[in-house]
Amino acid sequence: MQLKAWAKINWSLDILGQREDGYHKMDMVMQLIELHDDITIDASDTLSLQVDGRVHVPDTKDNLILRAAEALRSHAGVEKGAAIRLHKRIPVCAGLGGGSADAACILHGLNKFWELNYPLETLCAIGVQLGADVPFCLTGGLMRAEGIGEILSPLSCKRPLPLLIIQPCRGLSTREVFTALHEMPENEWEHPHTENVIKALGEGNLHLLSASLGNTLQPVSEKMRPELRACIRMLKEHGARAAQMTGSGSAVYGVFASTAAARTAYESLRKKYRICHLTYAMTESGYDTL
Repeated sequence: MQLKAWAKINWSLDILGQREDGYHKMDMVMQLIELHDDITIDASDTLSLQVDGRVHVPDTKDNLILRAAEALRSHAGVEKGAAIRLHKRIPVCAGLGGGSADAACILHGLNKFWELNYPLETLCAIGVQLGADVPFCLTGGLMRAEGIGEILSPLSCKRPLPLLIIQPCRGLSTREVFTALHEMPENEWEHPHTENVIKALGEGNLHLLSASLGNTLQPVSEKMRPELRACIRMLKEHGARAAQMTGSGSAVYGVFASTAAARTAYESLRKKYRICHLTYAMTESGYDTL
């Protein structure tokens, strides 16, 4: 079985506070993009993972792929095996949901490979225990994600949008970014105009999108990695109609009015930034309906 694990971007990321159990109350607009990892599943008596690609990712039990596989077979009460091979393309520690995408992909894949036939709701219930973005990555498309990320509402997107994804600096630890955020008074947190983001995507209005984008974590991450601010400025200078950081960083993206404009910017900026991807926001879910 050959599968694709799709990355995501945050069009908006708002933090509304923190629950007593430590989880943050989120309000996000997220969309899958065509940048993806490749995953292959072969028959085996045991569960194993091999990682390919230039990015170093652990192949131990700490990897979200193996944790997802273990969680699925624990839920099913089975001891089935699989030889899993991951070819990593999504930048790591970038806010692109690479680990969550891989976990979601393996839950989808092994659900079929092991003939468990669980519905999507069951996979999401398993996935949210692995990470707040996993339910979205399982469901795909364009969604508003609330709660801790598990309350999903589908949204409409006027058209596929060309994107340039750049990771201009070292990765960022989500935990460290949230810790730094909480060192700021909550009344100083910046909040996106989420309703306007939703309206802009539905209408394909790039002017409104640019004016409404926001990520509460971005100012904190920019202090830790000043290269982020410089890269966002560079994207806009090269024609991006809107640009911001995704997730907790350290990747940023620019959205362009046309494929030609995005490709022109890509040909120039890939000479400056080693990790630079030309891709698109996906209007489809990304996975077959279960």
